[in-house]
Amino acid sequence: MSKKHPIVAVTGSSGAGTTFVKEAFAQIFTNKNLKVCVVEGDSFHKFERADMKKAVENSIAAGKILTHFSENANHFDKLEALFKQYGEDATGQKRYYIHSDEEAAEHNSRLGTNLQPGQFTPWEDVEIGTDIMFYEGLHGGVKTAHADVAGQVDLLIGVVPAANIEWIQKIHRDTSQRPYSPEQVTEIILQRMPDYAQFITPQFDNTHINFQRIPLIDTSNPFSGQPVPAPADSLIVTTVRIDGVDLQAVAEKLPAEAGAFLQNSTTLIYNGSYMVEAMDLILTPIIDDLAANK
Repeated sequence: MSKKHPIVAVTGSSGAGTTFVKEAFAQIFTNKNLKVCVVEGDSFHKFERADMKKAVENSIAAGKILTHFSENANHFDKLEALFKQYGEDATGQKRYYIHSDEEAAEHNSRLGTNLQPGQFTPWEDVEIGTDIMFYEGLHGGVKTAHADVAGQVDLLIGVVPAANIEWIQKIHRDTSQRPYSPEQVTEIILQRMPDYAQFITPQFDNTHINFQRIPLIDTSNPFSGQPVPAPADSLIVTTVRIDGVDLQAVAEKLPAEAGAFLQNSTTLIYNGSYMVEAMDLILTPIIDDLAANK
């Protein structure tokens, strides 16, 4: 970890809501006028879209389904190396995974390439003169026998809704924004479960702060096609495992409508509609300290 070149990582499963937290951090960084080096987690996948499809087909034939959660489908070593290098001197290399035609046009214009959705851009040096590195993806807190990504991170945030909400959100996203049917998404969720248990959930023991969303309405069957529960129909369980965060003060600063209370000295609970406000109160002083120690 580095006091001079800090690294912040948000980690969570597909459908967990890490993109929402990323947007909240972006607002904090803007308010603090920090120049940020953004790293996208899927840029450290090992395979492009076509190659991943073939690798999955081969894995099914071998009896062990390959998923994006697993170590065999990712460059954990390269991600750890980037974090370590950036922490030392604010350098390193990253790339982008192209999701859409719009992203392809943007990167092709910038790089003079002819890349398509489902491909990676070439590795390139990170921007010069950034204040902080920010990662959002599946594996910001991963530890294996071959790589310790979590050990390089100065502030590690976990986003881990109750499993039923996570699955409802994934089904909704993948059927509305991607060309999948509910049945296909359900199959993907089931295929990923062994790797989910091995590579995703252990990360939440390594985090400094976890934001866990739990439902206040019936989500007993997440595969029934029900809509994603509204923020007001959920609670946020926020657990802090670092010193210097006064959760009682945070509870008192939230509006009364948030219903905030401390379950214990490290756990704050409040209505889901006030997650952004709580994040701002908790995270802004931490980011201030990281920036001040650069």
